[in-house]
Order: sequence, then C-alpha cells, then structure tokens
Amino acid sequence: MTAKPTVLSSLAHRLSRGDTLVSAWCGLPDPAIAGILAQEGFDCVTLDMQHGPITLAETIRAIPLINAAGKPALARIPVGEFQNVSKLFDSGASGVIAPMINTIEDARRLSAYAKYPPMGERSWGSYGGLGASGLDMNGYLREANSFSMTFAMIETREAMAIVDDILALEGIDALFVGPSDLSIALSGGASVDAGAKEVDDALRHIVSRANAVNKPVAFYAASAERARAGLAAGARLVTLMSDTSFLRTAAQGALAALRG
Repeated sequence: MTAKPTVLSSLAHRLSRGDTLVSAWCGLPDPAIAGILAQEGFDCVTLDMQHGPITLAETIRAIPLINAAGKPALARIPVGEFQNVSKLFDSGASGVIAPMINTIEDARRLSAYAKYPPMGERSWGSYGGLGASGLDMNGYLREANSFSMTFAMIETREAMAIVDDILALEGIDALFVGPSDLSIALSGGASVDAGAKEVDDALRHIVSRANAVNKPVAFYAASAERARAGLAAGARLVTLMSDTSFLRTAAQGALAALRG
C-alpha cells in the first residue's frame, strides 16, 4: 500500500490499523444524495445496488462525488453480479460488498473479479480508481489488490458453516454481516428480527473467527443503537440506517416540533 494513504486506500489503511468506521448507506438513485452525505461526518459512504433502486450507472456517477468529499466509497452488488465488481473498482470504489456468499465458489468468483493476477483475474481498465490512487499504471497494478477491498456477506446458515474457509481465501479481505437475512435463516424462516439474540451471538462468533486471521467484520445497523451494539460486538465498520431513513427521521422530527 502507498506510504501516504489516499482517498482510495484510506479504507483499507484505517481498517488495517484497527480503526472503527461508520458509513452512510445510500440506495436512492440520485448520485447527489451520496455526495451530500459524504460531506457529513461519516467515514465513508456505501451505495446499495442490491435492494436500493440505484443503478450501476448512477453508482458510478456517485463514486467520484464521494471521493471528491475526501471519503472512500463502497458499493454492494446484486446477488451474483460479480461481473460488475471490477467495473466498480475501475470507477474508484474502495470496497465492494457481495451478498449471499454461500459457497466457496461464490467467494472465489468475488475474489477473481476483484483482484489482479496472480491473485485473481481482474482485467486492466481502471480510470477513476487509477486517478484517485495517486499512482502510475504499474504502481496501481502492484498495489491495487491491497486496497481494493472485498467484503463477503455472511447471512445464511450455509455461510456460517464455512466462514473459516471463506476467511482463508487470500482474495477475501473482510466479512459483512447482514442481520436481517441472517435472522430469517437462524429462525428457519419464521421471522425477521435484526436485533435477535441469535444474530448478536452469530456476529460475535463471526468476529472471533475473523479476528483469528486479522480480517475485519462489517455490520449493517438500522439505528444508532444497533450500530453501537455492532461495534461493541467487535465489528470494525458499521453502515448506519439509510438515506431513506435519514429523510423520514428528519421529516418526522421537524413535523413533531412544528405540530407538537
């Protein structure tokens, strides 16, 4: 990694030194929303293409707005759309989150698209990432694998059963716990409860396994209280609420103050 972290490498740098980070979470399609949130006190901004209506093209337009505010950008791809991983890194994302990594083959495919040879099969074509890195082409080729971070989502019983195997893959840099889907899996499909004790127990187990190989764990939190719980359990990156939630919370607060 470069001696002096840039906006592109700062995510990997800060996680490697043990910092805890808080990310905004954006799914609305206007890239300006992510750019606005990047100017607030968040450490980074995550763009959600899995469940949010934001498209790949809109995500690629949002990434430079986030980077321009001095913040690293992460993006979550839809399930199985590994072909977009390298495109996101090419555009200047610092991390890519892949949902439903339930098999070793899933994890290997994520790694292959994310990492340059000999570790993976990423093809050359970076533009935003190269520009934000502060490196020349060969410097970027040498160092990009260390700061283009892969986050494999753990959100099923199948993933829990092979978490050590996923962590053992060189091209998987971190895990990301999806508490809602994990709660559905752990309850046998009976309920969705991101705050269930079983979810917190699973998070602590995942953190302990990741700590054993010095890899960080991220956690989605729908509230500040859940974010604090995630950090207390050992997560090093929490994604807080969402752009939609921020709008609703602010609107409800303003209306309550006006009409109260």
